[in-house]
Formats: sequence, C-alpha cells, structure tokens
Amino acid sequence: MQKKFLTNLGLLLFLNLLVKPFWVLGIDRSVQNAVGAEDFGFYFSILNFSFLFNIFLDLGITNFNNRNIAQNSQLLNKHFSSILILKVLLGLLYVLVTFLVGFIIGYNSQQFEMLAWVGFNQFLLSFVLYLRSNISALLLFKTDSVISVMDRLLMILFCSVLLWGNVTNSKFKIEWFVYAQTAAYVITLLFALFIVIKKSAFKRLNWNWPFLLMILKKSAPFALLFLMMMISYKIDAVFIERLLPDQMGKVQAGIYAQGYRLFDAINMIAYLFSILLFPIFSRMIKEGNSVERIVRLAFSFLITISLVVAISSFTYDKEIIKLLYPQLAGESLSDYAVRLELSASVFSLFMFGFIAISSTYIFGTLLTANGNLKELNIIAGSGMVISITLNIWLVPHLLSVGSAWSNLTSQFLMVIAQVVIAFRIFKFSRNKKFIISLTSFVLSLILLAYFSTQLPFNWLVKLLLFIGASSIMAFVLRLINLVELMKILRTDESSR
Repeated sequence: MQKKFLTNLGLLLFLNLLVKPFWVLGIDRSVQNAVGAEDFGFYFSILNFSFLFNIFLDLGITNFNNRNIAQNSQLLNKHFSSILILKVLLGLLYVLVTFLVGFIIGYNSQQFEMLAWVGFNQFLLSFVLYLRSNISALLLFKTDSVISVMDRLLMILFCSVLLWGNVTNSKFKIEWFVYAQTAAYVITLLFALFIVIKKSAFKRLNWNWPFLLMILKKSAPFALLFLMMMISYKIDAVFIERLLPDQMGKVQAGIYAQGYRLFDAINMIAYLFSILLFPIFSRMIKEGNSVERIVRLAFSFLITISLVVAISSFTYDKEIIKLLYPQLAGESLSDYAVRLELSASVFSLFMFGFIAISSTYIFGTLLTANGNLKELNIIAGSGMVISITLNIWLVPHLLSVGSAWSNLTSQFLMVIAQVVIAFRIFKFSRNKKFIISLTSFVLSLILLAYFSTQLPFNWLVKLLLFIGASSIMAFVLRLINLVELMKILRTDESSR
C-alpha cells in the first residue's frame, strides 16, 4: 500500500502542479485584477455562501461511498444505480435551502442571479466528486488523477480565450468566469460518468427507497461532519460581506480572497494526500494492517512542506502580494497601500493555518476511515462555534484580517484534538527522534528566513535560496528520508 500511495501520489502531484499553479496565478488572479476587488468580492462572498449548504447536495454520501466501495468493491453496481437518483433529488433540496436562506438574509435580485449559476456549479462539482469517489475507491488513481485536473484545464482554455483572445470588445465580466466554470464542470462530469458506468456495468436506474434510506442513515454522521467543517472553512467571507457596510463588505471580501488565493492553491497539495489516503486507510484498517508507518510517512511530507510555506510566506508576504496584485486603474496610492497591507496579513495568517490544515488531512482522514465520526463531529462542532464567535467579534474591528485570525485559531484547536484522539485510538508510538528532528527543523527555518532577508539580492532570489536551503535541511534531518522512500518503491507489494 505504501508503494501504491507513493507512486500514485507522484502522478497526482505532477499533474496538479502542472495545471493548478497556472490556474491560480495565471487565470484566477487575472480575473480578479480584470474585474477589481469589489466585483470579485461580490462573487467570492456568494461562492462561499453556496459552499455552506453543500451538505444538502451530498449528505455525506461521497465519503461513505468512498469508504464502503474501497472495502467492498463488488457493491459498486448496486450502489451507483440507486445513488444517481438520490443525487438529483438532493440537488433540488440544495436549491430550495440555498435560496430560502438567501432570501432570509436579504439577498437582492443581482445576488440571486449569481447564486443560481454558482449553485448549479456546486451541483455539478458535487456530482463529479461523487463519481471520483467511486473511481478512487477502486484504487484507479491514474484515472482519478486525470479527472482531478480536467475541469481546471478546460477553464484555463475558456478563460484564456475570454481574457486575452480579443473575442469581445467588452471588459471582462465576472459572470463570464462563472459560465466558463459551468462548461468545464459539465464536460468533466460526462467523462467521469462514462468511466463509472463502464466500471460498474450500469444498465438502468434502480429506485429502491429502503436502500436509499439505509444509505442516508449510514451517511448521516458524514453529513453532519461535512456541514460543520464547511461552515468553519467557508463562513468567513460571508461574515465579512454581511457584517460590514455594503461597499466596504464587498471590498474586504475581495481583499480576503486575495490573501486566500495562494493558500487555496497550496492547500490542493494536502487535499490530494487525503484523496489517496482515505481509501488506502479504509482498506488497511479492514484488513487489520498497521497504518502507523504510512501515517508517519505522509505526515513527514506534509509537515515539511507546510512549515517551509508558512515561514517563507510570513517573511516575504508583502512582496508576494505586491507581485500578484498591482495597483488597479483609478485606485489611489493610499487605497492600494491599505489593500496591500490587509491582503498580506490575511495571506500570512492563512499560510500558517496551512500547517493545521495539512495535519487535518492526515489525522482527520485516518479517523474518518476508522469510523470515529462521533469524536470528529464533536471536534468539528466545537471548531464551528469558535469560528462563528470569533468572526462576529473580530470582523467589525479587524475587517478581513479578523476572519483570518478566526480561521487560524479554529483550525489549530481542531487538529490538536484530532492528533490526540488518533494517538489514543491507534496507540502510535511517540517517536522522540522525529520530535527532535522536527523541532530542529523549525528552529533552522526561522534562522534561515532571517539570514535570507540580510542577503544583498532581489527578494525572489532570497526566497528561492531560503526554499532550497530548507529542502536540504529537511533531507539532512531525515524528515524526508530518501533511503526509506527508495526501499518502499523497490519493494514489490506482493512480497509484503
């Protein structure tokens, strides 16, 4: 399993690192610079609002299905034919709930129009993720890797034409960005659907009400967990837009999106780990195999990456944000300075939060695969309450930075609880050598970051030198152990 994890992780990372950086830095950033912070903030707040109710699109079915099919692949045909109907019904429920809450909080006609398109895109994306859960549960990681980047590849193509193809005389509109997403998701969904139909030998839809009730009952804990985690992750931009005066709320949501964007890009690396680890953990636990070695291997990778990212981002936050977001036409120098300062603060806080998120993708995924949903729901519920409370308290005073502090605090508190519970349940050994190496690595990064700022070079050169020196230090301290990796890659799984 470790060999399968490493080889497929390599492919998944290669494809995503090939596509996602250009998407985030080339397309997503260019769209925001083209439409401005206010218009993008308008879209971003509604996008995050639509995420809050994603649970009604899925009700935990995707996670339940991934775990169940990974452990019982022969059930794919039976489950797939019935769940297809259920997914459509849940889509209708999602629309009803989302528009009802939008009406309650006072959305206007323009916001409802944007919400309709964004909500439809959420339905398409949810359907793609469900289809991918079947593909990854069958351990078809190469196919899943291709599908994981297909929507972004298509959106890069569509948006590149709209941004730079001179196909229209009009200024780029945020609505065009949403329409491009719709087209990309539809094509990706059709491709993934073809793969799953072929693998499941699907012939016809099967309406089986008792079976659907059973699925909903078993997936309910997953649904509750997803709901509370999504509120913790996505409610920040909604609070910013709702708690602050109209124009200020949209602008601050746009500033928040600027700081969030690079975090969202780097977070994809950690998320890819969880996609691979969930079915592997599920199968290993069912077969009674120890997961300690693969947990340590995955955690060593992610904690090394996240620490380098956090400290380098904190050291060069203003330079990075200034490079990505230049002064807009008609924006005064003083307004730009304020936007730059706030975006940089949000950005550096998010990057420190990446340390917690990375650990969650290891230990939260492990506990989910083991079925410890009661403990996870208690943790997620506590994190949700903390996030909401801190947002209400901090946003009116600290604006978008207040939301970033709220996110950072709640994520660290949740992951600490997950680590403690995972160690107690799985009885992991406390590796003193690893703890010493990790502590030494953190101290080394702080010193390297300071010394890099004293070098007489351009900041980009200093940043690259810091990353290079940090990578060498990770190998020296054996946080990334090349000998162990080569041993795993050379070992045939059948000999284990």
